[in-house]
Amino acid sequence: MALDRDHVLRSAAALLTRKSTATMDEVAKAAGISRATLHRHFAGRDALVRALEALGIAECEAALETARLDEGPAGEAVHRLVRAIEPAAGLLAFLYTENQLFEGEEQNQGWARIDERLTATFRRGQEAGEFRIDLTPAWLTEALFGLLASGAWAVSEGRLAAKDFTYMIVELLLGGARRTGA
Repeated sequence: MALDRDHVLRSAAALLTRKSTATMDEVAKAAGISRATLHRHFAGRDALVRALEALGIAECEAALETARLDEGPAGEAVHRLVRAIEPAAGLLAFLYTENQLFEGEEQNQGWARIDERLTATFRRGQEAGEFRIDLTPAWLTEALFGLLASGAWAVSEGRLAAKDFTYMIVELLLGGARRTGA
């Protein structure tokens, strides 16, 4: 029987989202495979995390496409993006805490592509007069990632209803970013 890599990665993501310190034994158990089978496909935790990173980047890029960031007002595009990325928010929350993914020369260029698209959306919103200009587009991008991670953790801990995820993030981010009358 062939290993369903997607199932293993999604099982690992679900577990690590709830328990970031889970062992490879726990990951194997969550995926319904032996530790030996897990190690044949992922030499260790770092290899597993790198595979999860690739999945996270793919999920983000798919959400960016679904959100149609270049259409309509930038605020509406951000709202569509948060809604589209919600299913992957737990995985992103886990990846957000994995510092080795964002340091050094081995950083996956997928994150830079994602950042560029988000930053361009916030810049477009500033140029259209939707968003404050005293907050840099790069900072708004970082704030969005932070809110997505915080929202995912709050949902997983039961402090936020899943149905409120998009509303809470969009309202907080855009409520602070919107340009008000002078």
